[in-house]
Amino acid sequence: MVTSKAFAAYVWVVLVTIFLVIIAGSVVRTTQSGMGCPDWPTCFGSAIPPTDASQVMFQPNHLYKKGQFIIHNDSLKYAIEKFTSTTTYNPNNWKQYEKHNYAKFEVINTWIEYINRLLGALLGLLILVQVAWSLVYYQQNPKIVWLSLGLVFLTGFQAWLGKTVVDSNLELIKITLHLFGALAMVFLSVYILFLIKGKHRISVDRKVILLNILLGVLVLIQIVMGTQVRGQIDNLVEFGENLDRSGWIAQLNMWFYIHRSFSLVVAALVGYIYLQSKRRPQAAQLMQRVLVVVILEIVVGAILAYADFPKAAQPIHLLLSSILIALIFSNILKLKTSSR
Repeated sequence: MVTSKAFAAYVWVVLVTIFLVIIAGSVVRTTQSGMGCPDWPTCFGSAIPPTDASQVMFQPNHLYKKGQFIIHNDSLKYAIEKFTSTTTYNPNNWKQYEKHNYAKFEVINTWIEYINRLLGALLGLLILVQVAWSLVYYQQNPKIVWLSLGLVFLTGFQAWLGKTVVDSNLELIKITLHLFGALAMVFLSVYILFLIKGKHRISVDRKVILLNILLGVLVLIQIVMGTQVRGQIDNLVEFGENLDRSGWIAQLNMWFYIHRSFSLVVAALVGYIYLQSKRRPQAAQLMQRVLVVVILEIVVGAILAYADFPKAAQPIHLLLSSILIALIFSNILKLKTSSR
């Protein structure tokens, strides 16, 4: 080990926070809160979002600050400059928000999205501290510093992408890219932890390493297909069909059935890799963790499919997928080809 246990523990805190941000993002989607704050980085033009619908409606004799938002005639407006309103709405004080036409306010959705943003900001601060701390170990292992700087870059990218997601009124492709940006942050954190521990790698047959790489690719494909299914669910909710979820499966296209069946392929491959790894107890132990997560993932997937897509299960499903791909990547790092 080339670094302190305290630094290793801190990197774990960063990794756990990344997973919390992933969960928060899933809760945002599940509760349809993505547009709870219609602008970015502020929320209705303020650092702290409104807590009551009256705050986003026009108020007579009220002091408005520049950039503050209101909803007027089902349209989103923002104050051109700081002013105090008169008894009637004056259109000369306001400008139409043109990045999208979403103009609704639900206090719960607004605060779910706001908390999601706060977690993202907290993660950014934690990563900046990690970069500063990692400089202490630059001479011992400069990769740790460069990878930590990579996390800073990804955090900035995620912040920019989060803005474009809001501006686009939640385009599916941008939401998917946002998820994969978070997974890239998971990969970097796992790699940093691998470098910190400095443990000897486990010798296995080359086939086992290749199978693990194949497993990682298949899981990423499975996640992509899952985002397609998630997008269909979002569309059903948007069109008001969330009152009766029992008929949703019949309205889903082939992506749902491929995604469901593909999970069995992934599970079979994990079982096969485990059997191939049994000659090396340490390698088999690594695969046991993967196998447990895959089983849990299938169980949660079955709950989603056969219990009418309960909202609480959806963030758990995504979290397990994220943990699964992190474990697979960690295993690949820990394995090396046997010399015999």
